[in-house]
Amino acid sequence: MHYYRYSNAEVSCWYKYLLFSYNIVFWLAGAVFLGVGLWAWSEKGVLSDLTKVTRMHGIDPVVLVLIVGVVMFTLGFAGCVGALRENICLLNFFCGAIVLIFFLELAVAVLAFLFQDWVRDRFREFFESNIRSYRDDIDLQNLIDSLQKANQCCGAYGPEDWDLNVYFNCSGASYSREKCGVPFSCCVPDPAQKVVNTQCGYDVRIQLKSKWDESIFTKGCIQALEGWLPRNIYIVAGVFIAISLLQIFGIFLARTLISDIESVKAGHHF
Repeated sequence: MHYYRYSNAEVSCWYKYLLFSYNIVFWLAGAVFLGVGLWAWSEKGVLSDLTKVTRMHGIDPVVLVLIVGVVMFTLGFAGCVGALRENICLLNFFCGAIVLIFFLELAVAVLAFLFQDWVRDRFREFFESNIRSYRDDIDLQNLIDSLQKANQCCGAYGPEDWDLNVYFNCSGASYSREKCGVPFSCCVPDPAQKVVNTQCGYDVRIQLKSKWDESIFTKGCIQALEGWLPRNIYIVAGVFIAISLLQIFGIFLARTLISDIESVKAGHHF
């Protein structure tokens, strides 16, 4: 069997369309994230008054959705168009961004392991800041409720952290009906109740502390998350490895395609 080298060398269609398929998923997913984020902001009236974003002291979860959407949409667009048009500039941008994200993830993981106390303090400040803004944004409220219900916890280090919120504060100056209470997500669920009792946390902290655990979770969410990580370390490691392999695969495809394009442009035949 004889093999022939043709003078009209071409870029490998295999790598080209594999990279395109790889990126089209992220491009479409990014568009979905952007659409959902913009829809959520329009429902809250943020699009008509962008200053509402700066008035909130806690974090708006929609901002995270939009950031993820912008990153995924931009990288997906660069990868798709770069692969189809064989544009080295866009492919280098895509490859460089993926490499940067990969090393940032690696750096965050290493630093989080080495400086656990610092991470714990930052998370406490973050959680307490969002407790103060619990009633300011419905998305933030749902996020905290989901976190507390999923981990069966209440507050950063315990139910007393809800004194940071003006509605749940126990001070005599408060006239809120939720005074000295906690959100319903702190309540121990009653299997007999089919409908969620959103008032189950009212006046709970007026009682003796020894009786709190009968009706609400007394463990803080920081301790709950610290206990959750060792129990699920293999799942966390598996997810991290899977994401890393996907990123490395994307980098490999992009670099291989760039190499092919450069070889063709340089007049190399293969």
